[in-house]
Amino acid sequence: MDEARIVDSATQLDQSARGAVCVCGSHGGVYPAWLAAKAGVRAVILNDAGIGRHSAGVAGIAWIGGLGIAACAIDHRSARIADGADMLANGVISTVNEVGARHGCLPGHTCAQALECLLDHEEEEAESAVEVPGIGETRARIANTGHRQVWAIDSVSLTRPGDRRMIVVTGSHGALLGAKPDHILETDVFAALFNDAGGGKDGAGYSRLPVLDARGIAAATVSCQTARIGDGRSTYETGILSHINDVARRLELREGMSAREAVARLVGLG
Repeated sequence: MDEARIVDSATQLDQSARGAVCVCGSHGGVYPAWLAAKAGVRAVILNDAGIGRHSAGVAGIAWIGGLGIAACAIDHRSARIADGADMLANGVISTVNEVGARHGCLPGHTCAQALECLLDHEEEEAESAVEVPGIGETRARIANTGHRQVWAIDSVSLTRPGDRRMIVVTGSHGALLGAKPDHILETDVFAALFNDAGGGKDGAGYSRLPVLDARGIAAATVSCQTARIGDGRSTYETGILSHINDVARRLELREGMSAREAVARLVGLG
């Protein structure tokens, strides 16, 4: 299959994307790259999410290159994270893996130019079947002394119906898919923490917070420079709050507070 696929999130990729070149609004960390690889994409363009702590925002670009899959990331300042259409229209490439470079992709290319390079490159049939390794635990309980459970999850898509009124500490960005209200977090959790993905164009990295206000959910982002995007435990262990919504403010969370302190505060309210 020789086609382009434009999606807002790697969670929207399935086997129908096999062989496609995808422009995907997800951050360029390992989990979205793994989802893209599992879907069998031929190449993928992701968002660098501010690059951030330990370069986690582009860690998946190198990781998926190890499977022989071309990948690039666009500069988060040039196009909204979680918005595939905006990335294609306005994105500028910041990061390219070795496979992508062999295909002619370069930092400074527009997303559209990189997509053209990836579509033009002919893959050998033998490279189409890739054995994708597992990436380990993506959901873990955080021990606490209160009765309210706290879960560290690498992607908000891993939230479960049983998490209602719980606290979820996610590795996901805090953006809305396609810059519109969505159904990514359908469970009415008590509170949710995200990564701000560097904020980026139009403050997309924290655009979900006011939408969660309307549902009475306390929500905040941590700075991408303080925690690895795509890593819920990192959000909890080293994250520093960068943006909070009105519900969180009423519960006395504040910018500059550590995620650990914020979680302790929220648990204490239980």
